[in-house]
Amino acid sequence: MTSVTSIAKWPLSERPRQRLLDNGAASLSDAELLAVLLETGTRGKSALDLARELLLHFDGLVGIMAAEREAFISHSGIGLAKVARFAAIKELSQRHMLEGIKSRDVLTSSTATREYLRAKFRDCQSEIFSCLFLNSQHHVVKLEELFRGTIDGAAVYPREVVKRCLYHNAAAVILAHNHPSGVAEPSQADIAITRKIKLALQTIEVKVLDHLVIGNSMVVSFAERGLL
Repeated sequence: MTSVTSIAKWPLSERPRQRLLDNGAASLSDAELLAVLLETGTRGKSALDLARELLLHFDGLVGIMAAEREAFISHSGIGLAKVARFAAIKELSQRHMLEGIKSRDVLTSSTATREYLRAKFRDCQSEIFSCLFLNSQHHVVKLEELFRGTIDGAAVYPREVVKRCLYHNAAAVILAHNHPSGVAEPSQADIAITRKIKLALQTIEVKVLDHLVIGNSMVVSFAERGLL
């Protein structure tokens, strides 16, 4: 397909948006799907040209969705409107996944829970420590980011976890944090802070069901490793 400045000049059957409407989103390539989101290109480039540039520059879809606003907007042809559109798409996809686990026992939907947490935190450039607060049926009451650190770690305070459990009237929690390195293997510091939090929560009869460490391609469970 020969690229021209405006997709609007292409035959209708070749335009990504029309192909999506006619054949479904699965029929489009990554670049074509991005072109639909972008809607417009820039001087001398179609939206599809711009989409291909972004995929190359950010090393694929994961890089695009993880890009900081400054890095994204510095690319020629990307303005605040396009940045807002991508941020909205990312947030909607995460909320959709969260809805899938909210009304279910997280212990019987562990795969969905892990996939949600991996999608939300795997691309973060700093370490974020979060808690899933659960009721007595092990349904999600709230997910909160409690502590945020540098690429080397986050300072975690058990007393703050206790305070948030009391606030949400939680019966149990699942702890979670990401490793910006992409390697999900728990560290000795991870093991130590988990034990401290577990002891602190025992005083208010809140169970720690698991601690999940999130990497790029996998999520490690403390419960499955026998580390709780």
